[in-house]
Parts: sequence; structure tokens; C-alpha cells
Amino acid sequence: MDMTLGANKKSSIIRTERGLTIAGTRITLYDVIDYMTAEYPPQFIQGLFDLTEEQINAALAYIETNRAEVEAEYQQILKEAEELQQYYQEQNRELVARIAAQPPKPGTEAAWEKLRAAKAKRESKI
Repeated sequence: MDMTLGANKKSSIIRTERGLTIAGTRITLYDVIDYMTAEYPPQFIQGLFDLTEEQINAALAYIETNRAEVEAEYQQILKEAEELQQYYQEQNRELVARIAAQPPKPGTEAAWEKLRAAKAKRESKI
């Protein structure tokens, strides 16, 4: 896999424990892909992540040049994230149910009633 290189500069895209990452940031190419897929303009993505023009251009060029590989890796990451979410939901199912069954703390009954009413109203519109 060849990394995007500037003239006599270190790689603009590096591999970290988080995956393919824009050098000098914690922003992965997968973060950028989410916004590309939603058809946000590059300038919006650049501003959203507080990237320089050089950084966003390097990320977009790398994604375009290595599209199949980046997409395959991204799909694997999405799959692993879904598996982790399912695992933790299953592990915490009983705990969440116990917490939900507890009565409200004294003094919070009115707030909980407002939440229940809002939820019922929202669900009746569906």
C-alpha cells in the first residue's frame, strides 16, 4: 500500500491502531468516507474536522487512489463495530433492565412523568 507523499515530506496518511489516519490528527479516512458518502463537499469536511487544505486533499486523493482497499477495510471495521455493539448489548441487557425497573429517585418524579408523556406523544405519531 503506498502512502500519499508530499515533496520531501513524511506520509500524509499513516496506519495507526485506529486504521488509516490523517497524519498529525486522530481523524481516520473512515470518518472522511462517511461524509463523502453523504455527498458533503470537501470544504465542509475540511472545516468539520479542522483540517488544512493539504490534509483534506491528501485524504481524498488517498481514498480515490486506493478506493477498493479502503472500502474493503471500512466494511470490515463497520462489521466489527456492529459485532461489538451486539456483544455489549447482550452483556448489559440484564443490567439495563434492572436500572430501567428502578423507581425514580425522590424529587425526580415530575421530570420522569414529563419524559414518559413526551415519549408516549412521540410514539403515538409513528
